[in-house]
Amino acid sequence: MSALTANLFDSLPALDRRDERLCEGAVVLRGFALAAESGIMEGLRAVMLDSSFRCMITPAGKRMSVPMTNCGALGWVSDRRGYRYASIDPLNGNPWPEMPEAFARLACSATAQAGFAGYIPDACLINRYQPGSRLSLHQDKNERDFGQPIVSVSLGVPAVFLFGGLRRADRPERIPLAHGDVVVWGGPARMRYHGIAPIKHAHHEAFGDQRINLTLRKAG
Repeated sequence: MSALTANLFDSLPALDRRDERLCEGAVVLRGFALAAESGIMEGLRAVMLDSSFRCMITPAGKRMSVPMTNCGALGWVSDRRGYRYASIDPLNGNPWPEMPEAFARLACSATAQAGFAGYIPDACLINRYQPGSRLSLHQDKNERDFGQPIVSVSLGVPAVFLFGGLRRADRPERIPLAHGDVVVWGGPARMRYHGIAPIKHAHHEAFGDQRINLTLRKAG
């Protein structure tokens, strides 16, 4: 993985992008993932062959509405025992698929662009959204080091990212996201509440009516 931190932008040539700073520590990198699209698609296909999407169960026993899977040394899981990271896929008893190099390289490049140096992710949660599905406001707080930023990559149909404050009651900003957009938040923004508004009906040539979201983290 150390090679990922050298010449980070060699595989991601500059595009006509508009980087949008949301607040201190948080930025939207418009179209940042497009230059790595072919590698990301290849990586997605490999992960899905080894570890299929599933709807996990919350600690309260409810079935989550958004199917998900993971890749990397650690994967985010939920069941009656709680939310946590684990090295084994509970669905098949195998280690999670190795994180595709395209995923890790993109995350390293995006965090460097956002001002966070030396980031090496070890977990990637992959969510699959369909029309009407949503993700309620929450904080990412199962990681060991809250000093590490979060990287969110949008693929497929558009979505509205809800970016709130440090309290659940804070009214979130509504941020449109398109295919290839990457959001990075860390530092003073790391514990902000965030979510996804209900996905509207739309069509993407590669993903149909779906939105795929990669959320990369340094979890261990």
